[in-house]
Amino acid sequence: MMAILIRFMTGIVQALALATVLPILVSESVFAESTRIVMLSGQELKPYQDMLTGFQQSLVKQGITVNIEIHPVQGNPTKTQDVLENVKRNGAKLVVTLGNQATQAAVREITHIPILATMIITADDIRSSLNTTAVLLDFPLETQLEWMKRIVPSAGSVGVLFNPKENQIKIGAASKAAKGAGLTLVPKSVETPRGLPDALDDIARTVDVLWGIPDSIVMTPQTAEPILLNTLKNKIPLVGLSASWVKAGALYALDRDYVDIGLQAGELAGKLLNGTSANSIPYAYPRKVAYVLNLKTANLINLDLSQDLIRGALQVFQ
Repeated sequence: MMAILIRFMTGIVQALALATVLPILVSESVFAESTRIVMLSGQELKPYQDMLTGFQQSLVKQGITVNIEIHPVQGNPTKTQDVLENVKRNGAKLVVTLGNQATQAAVREITHIPILATMIITADDIRSSLNTTAVLLDFPLETQLEWMKRIVPSAGSVGVLFNPKENQIKIGAASKAAKGAGLTLVPKSVETPRGLPDALDDIARTVDVLWGIPDSIVMTPQTAEPILLNTLKNKIPLVGLSASWVKAGALYALDRDYVDIGLQAGELAGKLLNGTSANSIPYAYPRKVAYVLNLKTANLINLDLSQDLIRGALQVFQ
């Protein structure tokens, strides 16, 4: 989270070196500027900073000169509401959101100005908004399964634990994608955290790999330990959600190039600024795939990884 804008700017001064060409303004005196872009950012993490760098680079490359106001709302509902109320009163060419909370607030409040959502995993929060498009962080199911076959080539059956209230539609699509990839999806519903241990024991007997998907019931900091212990005990590769899951014991996770995410966002922003309607621009997915590996886990589950695969990893835990 960002403490104050000055601290934010100090922390990423190199990343914003292009600001002489693409001025970053936060003073309300410029709110009436016709080329105003309002950005709501809710995190101080490096991926967010990298995304901002790529976004600005893209606009400069396109020759677009605009005033960008970066508002570090830090998950502060009052501050977020104040910024959005100002946008409704004084207008803007584009609203860009970074993160779920900023996106949810903007979609709820802004209906007459294009919104470009970034740093969100899925499109769940924006599907009903006709003035919103996005660069999503989630990879297409086909891409995820392709990399699964590449890293665990012996896998034939893929287990996935999920909360049906949240992920039933995704599981249906994943079953079709798995069949197309020559894999068999073995889904197991988990409606409460209490049901996780039995579900893990059941699925461990029938699958070659366990696929972790974003799920507020199944894949959480509280459930990480039992999932990791079970998969290691049963020598089942676990596809983690992030590098932190891999560091804790998952075999691998896909990762993103966040500067390139910003470049993609800048390209969509260029279209929106040129008058293309948001609802006519398909959601974009990451076009660059990176991955992280845990070699200790690979050894524990008796999985040999090629040296080419190891060398190609963004990060290797061992």
